[in-house]
Amino acid sequence: MLRIREWPASERPREKLLSRGPGALSDAELLAIFLGSGLRGQDAVTTARQLLAVHGPLRRLLECSPQELASLPGLGPARICQLTAVLELSHRHLSAELERGETLSDPESVGRYFAQRLRGRSHEVFAVLFLDTCHRALAFEEMFHGTVDGAEVHPREVVRRALAHNAAALIVGHNHPSGNREPSAADRTVTLRLKQALALVDLRLLDHIVIADGPPVSLAARGWL
Repeated sequence: MLRIREWPASERPREKLLSRGPGALSDAELLAIFLGSGLRGQDAVTTARQLLAVHGPLRRLLECSPQELASLPGLGPARICQLTAVLELSHRHLSAELERGETLSDPESVGRYFAQRLRGRSHEVFAVLFLDTCHRALAFEEMFHGTVDGAEVHPREVVRRALAHNAAALIVGHNHPSGNREPSAADRTVTLRLKQALALVDLRLLDHIVIADGPPVSLAARGWL
């Protein structure tokens, strides 16, 4: 078996990343860069492919706790720390995008932020992003927690926290632990109740984001808000 350094330069994960960008790499190749080397008799890419085949996909693997990662082959303490740290770096990067005072004009970045905060939870979490008059982020709060069957949302409490932050608008979001990304009838009902309650105090509900498997779903984009 050829070692990775004996592969053609255009096929080596590190060289491919530098020449073509990280988007050109598969999940296994990106993971292999973190592993550095494979299990005995394997290169890093082969080991990465096996990890993803048995314990993946990539999102599920990276959502494992450090204790769960420690039970997987090929992941020692150093590699576990690297994988955990890169997720936290990603989380802080997305947080910085929302906290540096820029107007939120990109729904995709907001969806990624909610996904980073809520995806992978074992129970339903309802969170609120509070915005000022220019739609700049003021605060992010996880307000209601439930079971896999749902979280009870209290519009009055959302209004109270919005007034405490002196917010002018809000974006709310919650996760579906089941993985089904389709908004439920209850999701639409809660959205309408929130919109009506916020309107009474001149606050705007800009969107409701649903986080599950696949890309985030925007209720505003579907015309339900």
